[in-house]
Amino acid sequence: MKFKFKEEHTFEHRKLESGKIRTKYPERIPVIVEKDPKSQIATIDKRKFLVPSDISVAQFMWIIRKRIQLPSEKAIFLFVGKVLPQTSASMGQIYEDHRDEDGFLYIAYSGENTFGSSQHIVENVMEEL
Repeated sequence: MKFKFKEEHTFEHRKLESGKIRTKYPERIPVIVEKDPKSQIATIDKRKFLVPSDISVAQFMWIIRKRIQLPSEKAIFLFVGKVLPQTSASMGQIYEDHRDEDGFLYIAYSGENTFGSSQHIVENVMEEL
């Protein structure tokens, strides 16, 4: 997925900005969140987040749900690249494994499992239980 944030800002600008953020807030992760353009889910009102590195993916998912006012009965999927990160993983772990060379972590969200099968999701959920 192409992120609008990358299209709107040069690599140098993004790298400088993430560097300033990490210097000022070393325990926080600079995250860019954008909706998958193919998804019918609501568009988020802001896309830049500064999150504590010790919160879990599940906690961050809850933040996204609140921002887009998604009812609990509706599904949401977060993708880092084309991967569904484990909800028990910390955002710090995800950042270390998947941060972009510009220093930001890019996360796409969707109301559909765009990149995998539903069986894959069931297996991930069962692993975490």
